[in-house]
Amino acid sequence: MTQAALSERRAWNAQAIRRIEADITRTSDTHLINHAIEGTPGITLYFKDESSHPTGSLKHRLARSLFLYALCNDWIGPDTTVIEASSGSTAVSEAYFARLLGLRFIAVVPRTVAAAKIALIRFHGGEIHYVDSPGEVYEASARLAEETGGHYMDQFTYAERATDWRGNNNIAESIFQQMAREEHPIPAWVVCGAGTGGTSATIGRYLRYRRVDTQLCVADPETSIFHRHFADRSITSLGACKSSIIEGIGRPRHEPSFIPDVIDRMDAISDARSIAAMRVISARLGRPVGGSTGTNIWACARLISDMAARGESGSVVTILCDGGERYTDTCFCDDWLAERNIDWQPHAKALESFFATGALHEVCPEA
Repeated sequence: MTQAALSERRAWNAQAIRRIEADITRTSDTHLINHAIEGTPGITLYFKDESSHPTGSLKHRLARSLFLYALCNDWIGPDTTVIEASSGSTAVSEAYFARLLGLRFIAVVPRTVAAAKIALIRFHGGEIHYVDSPGEVYEASARLAEETGGHYMDQFTYAERATDWRGNNNIAESIFQQMAREEHPIPAWVVCGAGTGGTSATIGRYLRYRRVDTQLCVADPETSIFHRHFADRSITSLGACKSSIIEGIGRPRHEPSFIPDVIDRMDAISDARSIAAMRVISARLGRPVGGSTGTNIWACARLISDMAARGESGSVVTILCDGGERYTDTCFCDDWLAERNIDWQPHAKALESFFATGALHEVCPEA
């Protein structure tokens, strides 16, 4: 590359970073919602509402960080095709930033991804490349990047390092700033899920950096590898197995961005419980939330029930990952759930009782 070409690329790179920073400036922080629990007046549950990002999910933060990381490493230029392996939401957000920079974007997704997410990827100018199973996304993405001369963003490798965990308006810093004037400003627990592991790594590192007593709980689908790897580091892959219907969290293999050592507790949550919690919280908030939020909520209910039984007070913060509008044809469709033998109603009754009494009595055996 000639010196003139290098200078031209450097100028484009600087302009691309400026555009993303301008987008950050235009976007106000997401809301922190105080949600009282009738049965535990001394314990308050908070939702960090990431659905209010321009692309409607927590993955907006990740996509922004991944683009800045790639730009500052000079992996992306003015003619680069960007490729990503995704279960939908990250691809929606990356399509948004690719269009902001005038770049072609291809999302590699399983055929099972909710139709509403596919529509959003296309709405933001992205293209779709389907694979038959979640485990095929990695190889297909790398192959497409080679064929197009493009860049495979690879969220599952770079998520934990693309975000500055010390601050710079990451989600952990935002939570603690917003909690500063609450009755219990230092949460007893922060609860999140893990898709790449980037969010849990950022929060876990930040908690240690700030030297606070807050503990981190990661809520994981029962069929995911992450909670198994957390319990036994030698377990790194599940091979061929039934995958969760909860999109965006849980994986069949241990991803490089998942850092178990910064996590204090992991809870495995069944799909039926996640759907029940999604439905109950949607009704309580008066608007639909996604399935991964339901997974988080069930873990919160377990933690708060235990706190109440010990006579403790405090706060618990979790993440409202995305809106339920993306799942009208899946998690909010009773026929779709029935076809998959998801009997969520008994769990919904148990969770409603929890909000009334502060005690979670889980339905066993699994309904």
